[in-house]
Amino acid sequence: MNLSDTILIIDDEVQIRRLLEITLSANNFNTFFAATGKEGLIAAATHKPSLILLDLGLPDIDGLELLLKLREWFTKPVIVLSVRNSEEDIINALDIGANDYLTKPFRSGELIARIRAAIRLSNMTGDNPLLEFGSLSIDMVNHVVRKNREIIKLTVTEFSLLSLLARNQGRVLTHQFILKEVWGYGYLEQTQYLRVFMAQLRKKIEDNPSKPALLITESGIGYRFGN
Repeated sequence: MNLSDTILIIDDEVQIRRLLEITLSANNFNTFFAATGKEGLIAAATHKPSLILLDLGLPDIDGLELLLKLREWFTKPVIVLSVRNSEEDIINALDIGANDYLTKPFRSGELIARIRAAIRLSNMTGDNPLLEFGSLSIDMVNHVVRKNREIIKLTVTEFSLLSLLARNQGRVLTHQFILKEVWGYGYLEQTQYLRVFMAQLRKKIEDNPSKPALLITESGIGYRFGN
């Protein structure tokens, strides 16, 4: 990362803003702030940040409503930082368009890692035909997956599932989002169906399927492709 990476912090708590400013500046990020949703929208349009850190408890507008407004035009990553820790809030934020979700209080090291992963993914070209993750490569054009240069045989559905997760590396995808994208709207409640396919996929691509490093479970929420 370099100083061209700027972070917009939308949060009305002065102490949190100060903590984030110190943490982010120490890791070579530029920062600027907004204390309300209205200010946040203006700042996002004016400064064009690399990433937004968004609190949900804003004084003038609910953070989820603000996220919806941002996603009408803002395509860069948004990470939610909130005291709300219910599965419903987390799933709603991710489904609306958040790239990640951390509950307060959070660990600074984890936050920086999530920010770097989100920006790195955002900077990747969406048309890259070959995705590589260590010994694993995914040829998006020819639908060929290799591990240690050997072809791994996947079904059409398994490839669709793997490619969806890999294209969104580092981002938490909810069960419903994955089911909709891979199987369609008729399967939105079939989470057990998804678990079966994930188990099959892990056996084929993970070094240790019982301790996955790539296909990571976000308990009660969904899955994330490891960084």
